[in-house]
Amino acid sequence: MFPHLPGRLCNSPLYRTFSGSNVAIVVGAVLLLARWARAGPWLAAGLCGAALVGFVILVRPSPSVVRAATMGAIGLAALAAGRPRAALPALAAAVTVLGLADPELAGDAGFALSVLATGGLLLLAPRWRDGLRRRGVPAGLAEALAVPAAAQLACGPVVAGLSSTVSLVAVPANLLAVPAIAPATVLGVVAATLSPLWPAGAEFVAWLASWPAWWLVVIARQGPRLPAGTLPWPGGVWGALLLAGLTVALLVAVRRPLVRRLVAVVAVAALLGSLPVRLVAAGWPPSGWVVVVCAVGQGDAVVLPVAPGRAVVVDAGPEPAAVDGCLRRLGVREVPLLVVSHFHADHVGGVAGVFRGRRVGAVLTPPSTDPQGGREMVQVAATAGRAALLTTAAGARHPVGRVDLLVLGPPYPLAGTRSDPNNNSLVLLATVVGVRILLPGDAETEEQHAVLARAAPGQLRADVLKVAHHGSAYQDQGFLDAVRPAVALVPVGTGYGHPNPGLLARLSRGGARVLRTDTDGDLAAIRTGAGLAVVRRGVPPGRRP
Repeated sequence: MFPHLPGRLCNSPLYRTFSGSNVAIVVGAVLLLARWARAGPWLAAGLCGAALVGFVILVRPSPSVVRAATMGAIGLAALAAGRPRAALPALAAAVTVLGLADPELAGDAGFALSVLATGGLLLLAPRWRDGLRRRGVPAGLAEALAVPAAAQLACGPVVAGLSSTVSLVAVPANLLAVPAIAPATVLGVVAATLSPLWPAGAEFVAWLASWPAWWLVVIARQGPRLPAGTLPWPGGVWGALLLAGLTVALLVAVRRPLVRRLVAVVAVAALLGSLPVRLVAAGWPPSGWVVVVCAVGQGDAVVLPVAPGRAVVVDAGPEPAAVDGCLRRLGVREVPLLVVSHFHADHVGGVAGVFRGRRVGAVLTPPSTDPQGGREMVQVAATAGRAALLTTAAGARHPVGRVDLLVLGPPYPLAGTRSDPNNNSLVLLATVVGVRILLPGDAETEEQHAVLARAAPGQLRADVLKVAHHGSAYQDQGFLDAVRPAVALVPVGTGYGHPNPGLLARLSRGGARVLRTDTDGDLAAIRTGAGLAVVRRGVPPGRRP
């Protein structure tokens, strides 16, 4: 009925409990009408049950809808019995029955989150709502604060174990979403009901529903992009147990006013301390930029500033228009050095765009010439642009103005690897006004391990990492540990299965701020008086980089 929300907010109740919220809204509307008609508890429960069955049939009985309907049935049972406290035993009974009927639910994360969210709403939300009301918070606002906070607290340990992150935007996102959920749900149900009988009317109602649905999508997309929207956390069972233990300890401890104040101070300090790299808003190009990773789709194009209007370019992306547009936005009119990490099409397909309207002094290539078609493309562009064609090797240094390039790899030709062209990429350490930037091309596990084995102690340490091979899973853990970046920038396109979520989580746990071009557009690291900061240009609506 509603558009799927982006997966980046899946660790927020805004995504997890949409089916449950929809069920609650539909059943709540029927219950309101039943009470207005002075129906008794059993009749009201029967009407709500009929609405529940109809809703499931209307939206199709997918596993998430069936789970949400089951949780809704718990409330109906308590309503029919006239005993709201019966909801908790009903929840336990429902979990038991569903587990016996379908044992695979025992290992289903969605089922666990539904149960935990329902339990949080039953056990925590009423007390928190009443506590807020006693402190003078209006009833509606108290309910709006208590419900998402309770669901987030209950689900937090499981989400942390699955995603290796803890969301800091879930509750505010839910608060912003609350006004739109009911209109979107009710209008969506009305449109679906009308469609077989009156298609024109259903289309109009669906258009009305698209506006609150649009707002929900905006929240889902923008929430995770907020600075420190998520914090790294240990993953797996031990990470979940750790957060669960801390949650229980805090629930017990915050009963004392002094402890509540202490927890608030520590939480704010931890949040501020976890942001060594800020995400800032600025014009484009941002002042003080030391590297820009261009949004060119599934490919690499990295720009290092030499002087106003002049820059070193590393790789050219898959097609000319994208890299040309990025360089124009940066005001680059001359390229003293174009470096090609290797000859795959997603790195050299756009080489003509670098030459478009610009003077290119020299083109630096790796020792490996594979694949030959990519090398020929670079040779043709260099010849047409009257640029010198040079080859480099490990240990060579190429200073260009304030940009200093040191070639770290490949230390020797690699053969018989998963991808020999990738594993013979140039691995460059660029230093720009004191900021160290590691550019490993598409180097995979084998080359990363070889470079690590030959590197001097501390040589791989970098402030900024251009993540290799679009964030693929083929990364050497020791190599990443040696780099320990403060900023990790991922050039990636949509629809290719990159980047690997486990890799992103690993980089985040290591303290890096991770951004990606498919969702954030052109990415710039800038040097400020306080250290490094990150600026993202953003992806214009309707454009897929």
